[in-house]
Amino acid sequence: MAVSVFDLFKIGIGPSSSHTVGPMRAARRFALELQQSGLLPAVVSLTVTLYGSLAHTGHGHGTDRAILLGLCGEQPDSVDIAAIEPLLQRIYTSASLPVLGQYPVPFEVSKHLLFLKGTSLPQHPNGMRFCARDAGGGVSLESIYFSTGGGFIATEAELALPPAPAQPPRHDYRSAEQLLALCRAHNKSIGEIAFENELALRDAETINRNLDAIWQAMHACIERGLQQDGALPGGLALRRRAKKLHQLLLSRDDTRTPLWELDWVNLYAMAVNEENASGGRVVTAPTNGAAGIVPAVMMYYQRFCAGANTQGLRNFLLTAAALCSLYKENSSISGAEVGCQGEVGVASSIAAAGLTAALGGSIEQVENAAEIGMEHNLGLTCDPVGGLVQIPCIERNAMGAVKAINAAHMALSGDGQHKISLDKVIETMRQTGIDMQSKYKETSLGGLAVNVIEC
Repeated sequence: MAVSVFDLFKIGIGPSSSHTVGPMRAARRFALELQQSGLLPAVVSLTVTLYGSLAHTGHGHGTDRAILLGLCGEQPDSVDIAAIEPLLQRIYTSASLPVLGQYPVPFEVSKHLLFLKGTSLPQHPNGMRFCARDAGGGVSLESIYFSTGGGFIATEAELALPPAPAQPPRHDYRSAEQLLALCRAHNKSIGEIAFENELALRDAETINRNLDAIWQAMHACIERGLQQDGALPGGLALRRRAKKLHQLLLSRDDTRTPLWELDWVNLYAMAVNEENASGGRVVTAPTNGAAGIVPAVMMYYQRFCAGANTQGLRNFLLTAAALCSLYKENSSISGAEVGCQGEVGVASSIAAAGLTAALGGSIEQVENAAEIGMEHNLGLTCDPVGGLVQIPCIERNAMGAVKAINAAHMALSGDGQHKISLDKVIETMRQTGIDMQSKYKETSLGGLAVNVIEC
């Protein structure tokens, strides 16, 4: 059950892992299936239908753009950001889609990319149907995919019967209790258990190189966010704040200033999520809507914690991923399923765990930090204004990062013993998500999304 750190933390593009990254991957997968079947050269018509949450907030989250890019063969981690707009403009003006970059198919976006806001497929709120037809009008291939959060996608069959890992992990666990028992039995930390599981898939040098690449991508995203200004796309005319705040902090860079360190943490989180909102390159961690929390807390560790080093950063990511896999398998990391508690809540929880581990906390303190981080995000709704990952998402990442740091320090001040276990909190989160009305689950039909005038 242990999910790889490199599946949970993926380099991609904004603004949403479930509404941008997932749909792009699904569209590309459908195009490849068409090609592999030998049917693609005969296709003269393509129709894509979006359901549920994808239909309600797809425009604001760039789902339509992601679908087009995916059908053209682009991938979230490698697409040339600068080339996106010219490619999309060619599709819009020519009414033709170059499937996999070489098979032109007539495609009028307004007619062939449909948003069915009144319909949701029963298997998952983020459903997509792809249909290709031949010259006689017959269906060449039809597939339904679901974007299940964090950039993961699945067919109906895959949802019903999740495939077994290609190679069983060295240490299998299905709860935090089991994970801690493994740590005690082998006298290892959570990060060490996660590292040994990765060894079933790749060698140690590759693991460390890839972990470093994730951190470098996060760091680069922060740096880009500090340099950009102007209004974010989407119609709210929300202006970027990170650059101005950065200049302000540099002008009064004084450790005696109250909450000085937290000012920087706020800045780091906002810089990432402003990049995400603009469709820039980010690391899904574990979602795009919550992509600023883990990088901001890692920057806090690197800059403000004595003894910070590369191995600490690696341990941070490994520990965070080990606990994130519990959320993914036992509850959800999808805002469309459980609200923002599954995005910002999970990111805050795993960042608290990662920081505690990097600072030398015991396995009990790590589990306690994760529990604190989620306990105080339970019930958090997903109600983005205008369907955009901007309000309240950008500031919410800053708040989530601060909560994570506070949770880590609270856990480190104790001995790891606490009344509520992480497993109980994860189950409570799952139940809360079930009870939460759909209008608070990334549909922009409730909460701030309907009580704030868009202007």
